[in-house]
Amino acid sequence: MENTRQQRIARLIQKDLSDLFLRYARALQGTLISVSEVRISPDLSIAHVYVSIFPQDKVATTMAQIQEDTHKIRFELGNLERHQLRIIPELSFHLDETLDKMERIDELLNR
Repeated sequence: MENTRQQRIARLIQKDLSDLFLRYARALQGTLISVSEVRISPDLSIAHVYVSIFPQDKVATTMAQIQEDTHKIRFELGNLERHQLRIIPELSFHLDETLDKMERIDELLNR
């Protein structure tokens, strides 16, 4: 269970990362990256960021690029949140497969 402070910081990070990925996706042309959820550790040192990537054929290359640019993304996030957070958490990116799972379940149920 997350406390109120964790939830507030997670929402702040999600909003700012969404803005960053909007600019980041322009460089990747034709790729849409959305931040579906952010979970932050109780000590506020690690943020688990769940991203959805569209189209499906670019998922692997885009996730590899995001993993490679993690430090750059954290630096840019720090510039955006420097007046609100004293310490910027480490970012851990994960692929959010919730929509794929829902689509698969729906497909199975409609047979």
